[in-house]
Amino acid sequence: MSAKQKFIGRSVPRLEDRPLLTGQGRFAADISFPGQWTMRVVRSPAAHGNIKSIDASAALKLPGVHAVWTHADVAQIPPIPFRLTGLKELEPYRQLVLAKDVVRYVGEPVAAIFAENAYIAEDAAELVELSIESLKTTMLATEPPGSYARELTTEPGVLRKTYGDVEAAFRDAHAIISLELSIGRHTGVPLETRGAIARYDVPRDVLELHGAAKVPHWNRDTIAQMLGREKETVQLYEGHVGGGFGIRGEIYPEDVLVCAAALKFKRPIKWIEDRREHLIAANHSREQHHHVRAATDAQGRILGIDDEFFHDNGAYMRTHAATVPDLAAAMLPGPYRVPAYRATAHIRLTNKTPCGTYRAPGRYESTFVRERLLDAIAAKVGVDKVEIRKRNLISKSAMPYTLGLDTLGTQIVYDSGDYALLLDKALKAAGWDALQKQLGERRKNGERVGAGIAMFVEKSGLGPFDTVRVEIKPDGTIEVITGVASIGQGVETVIAQICADTLGVDYANIRVTHGQTDRIARGMGAFASRVTVMCGEATRLAADKLRTRVLEAAAELMQSRADALDIVNGDIVRAHGPGPSMPLAELARTLPDGLSAEDTFESTHMVYPYGVHVAAVRVDADTGDVAIERYVIAYDIGKAVNPKLVEGQIAGGLAQGVGGALLEEFRYDENGEPLSVTFADYLMPTAREIPEISILVSEDAPSPLNPLGLKGAGEGGANPVGAAIASAIDDALQRPGLVTQLPVTPQRLKEILKQTHGH
Repeated sequence: MSAKQKFIGRSVPRLEDRPLLTGQGRFAADISFPGQWTMRVVRSPAAHGNIKSIDASAALKLPGVHAVWTHADVAQIPPIPFRLTGLKELEPYRQLVLAKDVVRYVGEPVAAIFAENAYIAEDAAELVELSIESLKTTMLATEPPGSYARELTTEPGVLRKTYGDVEAAFRDAHAIISLELSIGRHTGVPLETRGAIARYDVPRDVLELHGAAKVPHWNRDTIAQMLGREKETVQLYEGHVGGGFGIRGEIYPEDVLVCAAALKFKRPIKWIEDRREHLIAANHSREQHHHVRAATDAQGRILGIDDEFFHDNGAYMRTHAATVPDLAAAMLPGPYRVPAYRATAHIRLTNKTPCGTYRAPGRYESTFVRERLLDAIAAKVGVDKVEIRKRNLISKSAMPYTLGLDTLGTQIVYDSGDYALLLDKALKAAGWDALQKQLGERRKNGERVGAGIAMFVEKSGLGPFDTVRVEIKPDGTIEVITGVASIGQGVETVIAQICADTLGVDYANIRVTHGQTDRIARGMGAFASRVTVMCGEATRLAADKLRTRVLEAAAELMQSRADALDIVNGDIVRAHGPGPSMPLAELARTLPDGLSAEDTFESTHMVYPYGVHVAAVRVDADTGDVAIERYVIAYDIGKAVNPKLVEGQIAGGLAQGVGGALLEEFRYDENGEPLSVTFADYLMPTAREIPEISILVSEDAPSPLNPLGLKGAGEGGANPVGAAIASAIDDALQRPGLVTQLPVTPQRLKEILKQTHGH
């Protein structure tokens, strides 16, 4: 009998942890080559100014300094191109690898030092003298657009997304609810800062870049193009990665600089940033200001939503171009019926660090906006926050549900979902009715406690393709080679589980190779919660093809028909009843080249997991502290390959969501000087701030778009956290609509309470 589905759906232990637990991890800083030089970047101390001169003479006199580059040395290198949502009108705003004539944010690379070691390089950087003539800084995305450069303004583009008759919805409305809401600037702050090590192998004429993450194949092709090389002569290698979260692994100026230097000096070049550099130079994210209105009928049913928002993208358009505002505008309707909708997104540039994506990009922001709106509608109609959501949810019978909007190059069609069922499950898991009673009693006794709720739809499984090759070596080991990357999400385990079940072997005997561009011709990488959906299905297809080949080859040797054979626990056996068997390894040994199969999964539509978060908080009005007492997350991902790993993803996402809701914020003074350049100023949640979480992973709505029914799990833990906590704070203080800005820092909350008491 065939032992099918033995590993999929089970929380088997992770395969990738042994080297990490035994100190064998190979992170960027662990990679070195004989004779390497260190690169140190000289960064602008000014937020906006004309470069008058750069004097590197003192630095060049320092023993051990080999070269100092300024823009003139890299003038032939074009600006860094866009990877996603790259609208033509945004192209003049791309970033050069070293500033030319003008600097636009504190931390912008203006020169690069190449020295014998990191200590000399750092000393040399201090000796470079910059003369910068100050220019006026732009610090608010909401102020009218000003001048950026010749004939360019600080508004590179405006995105518009709309369907239905918005004007009629507002004309016929029983009530109109208007809110002004903003989300602070914060980002992924991985344990491991960025790093890049380039080496040029002269005899082979191959440029290698080590320390890659996230999108190795796209980065390889792009770096090759920027440096005028054939892509086959550039190879990227991913090691272990200490956190990704959307910001690691994009192409930054430093990645291109080490590659150009390795080619020029024919020496390995290593660059590892320090934490201050990371906080001022790696992509920021999130910062948006929304003016949103909803039109409703007398029962609080939504007739239309109109949202105009200002997206602060910092000083340049980086690899993500318009991705974040585009996703915010496209995903704002969430799980609710919104008959008419209009979003206008103003992309604005300021003199701050440029922005990119960060876990649930655009959705963390627009879920906050939408769920604040739902709470406001509930207050207006005089019903509770659960009831207002139930009245507006898209029904299960409406699936698949076409939204009438597009994003990331695909139409948004919610593939499957039972939103009302998951809401009921979440309320039950939270003991909602008993919780309400208990919180009410505590409020009567003078405690400021309350509960909030937020619902959301995520997107995952972005195509257009993933290719996987599965090989059985002559020694019997099985290798899965893929173009995705691993940024800690458990890729190696999950892909091995899918391959094992399809092939009929033990998952622990499978090695998954990823992020090595020399092993597979193409790949899309890891972003947008795409890996399990896209690579998982490509793995299933390739393993299925290989299984057929194995059985055909074995049939000859075992004098049987292929359809009478099966593979169970790594042995080729008779499908029905006893008979001779043969280990896979033995079959592989009889074939000089082993056995392999490659296949590609293509998809033109994303899949849409969805969830509910419930938060209970206690507010200390004297200190402004918000303590999360209880947190419940229900998330439907269609099919969990490894439920424990899904829970891990959700828990990690929650921690980051809490950071953005209560603590984390990149702040600047009016001159553009960053004020959050250490962990003393950029506050992150610790174990103390993260509550115990109840996680319910649900599988009520498998996706019809792939045979396993998979949806992604990477971003559902973060998406609605700001919204749920804001809702709970309002409830604790019994002031609907009190929280209009994230993060709700202690200072900000005390200020809000002071103002509202003043009235």
